[in-house]
Amino acid sequence: MKDFTPRKEFLPFCRPTIGEEEINEVVDSLRSGWITTGPKTALLEERFRDWSGGQEAIAVNSATAGLHLVLLTLDLEPEDEVITTSITWPSTVNNIEICGARTVFADVDRRTLQLLPEAVEAAVTGRTRAVIPVHFAGAPCDLDPLRKICQKHGLDLIEDAAHAVGTRYKGRLVGSDSNIAVFSFHPIKNMTTGEGGMILCQSRKRAERMRRLRFHGISRDAWKRYSKGGIPQYEVTEPGYKYNMLDLQAAIGLHQFAKLDSFNQRRKTLAENYFRLLGDIPEIMPLKPPEYEHTHAWHLFVVRADIEGLGVSRDEFIMKLQERNVGIGLHFPAVHLQRYYREKYGFSKGMLPNAEWNSERLFSLPLYPLLSQEDQEYVAAALKEVISSCKGS
Repeated sequence: MKDFTPRKEFLPFCRPTIGEEEINEVVDSLRSGWITTGPKTALLEERFRDWSGGQEAIAVNSATAGLHLVLLTLDLEPEDEVITTSITWPSTVNNIEICGARTVFADVDRRTLQLLPEAVEAAVTGRTRAVIPVHFAGAPCDLDPLRKICQKHGLDLIEDAAHAVGTRYKGRLVGSDSNIAVFSFHPIKNMTTGEGGMILCQSRKRAERMRRLRFHGISRDAWKRYSKGGIPQYEVTEPGYKYNMLDLQAAIGLHQFAKLDSFNQRRKTLAENYFRLLGDIPEIMPLKPPEYEHTHAWHLFVVRADIEGLGVSRDEFIMKLQERNVGIGLHFPAVHLQRYYREKYGFSKGMLPNAEWNSERLFSLPLYPLLSQEDQEYVAAALKEVISSCKGS
């Protein structure tokens, strides 16, 4: 193979794309006196409401907080069950446990890592209350059959859309016709507010409860108590949390949201480049995009390594890539095999064969709008060089 020269600088797995507009908007917030939740948070909610076609929009300080609020509105009881995927960030599952319910895992499609509707149907019992599919890596779950299952059994469908801002399913924006969808604005996501998230919800009554719960259970918007004409009085209607988004965060988000389409288009171009560059590396297998109609947001570019053919574990393989200054993500080790869930439920290998097969092989390549084609070519060259070293050639 062509001689490989390691780069001197580390290539990060992700880097947020922050412009002068975001910086100036944050400075404006600092000068205005509205640092915590205020008019810019309200404006970001308004933008999401318009974008989604009129859904209720609730800004929060993380998608994890958003999922927690959503599950709290179910008033779950012990022995209630919530079905979800094991290939997700732990917060999806942890929130089920925190709210007192039992987690039930359904397997994923081996090629796409999207939750299998037939596996969800098989997992439904008389105690099932909700299903939480994850729109994995920026591709949508197959929502139509999942909605039919939930309608048939009277279940809540709660979409974990942390990866899916801008994703479309059969022409419809994820979140625009969802019962509930929760988005993440973490720094590695397609748009960021530093930390933060947004809930889109059809039910005004449910949205009003989540707005109360995100700020101590107080019955009115806290920031309006200190605005002109506001009354600094409040009433606690039920114990709540401190999950509100700051105006400092929303200031970033307003401009990130305006750039979302261009960010996602750039991610699409980068994903197409990766498919081309990896086409002659059979030891590296990218995820397959779903076959149903969709628009991929390309939050992640996830691949699987042929660990049998290479004779090394996935972890050994990615360590070799990092030694060559390539940043790598791990999205995600199977949650059902994490210590807490193994010990509580007795989960073990063999119960979710598709999730487990992928969990042992998957990793994510650098993908963000500031990534250059030269960076991608270096990633491909590093992959080939590591593969060559593993095979001893």
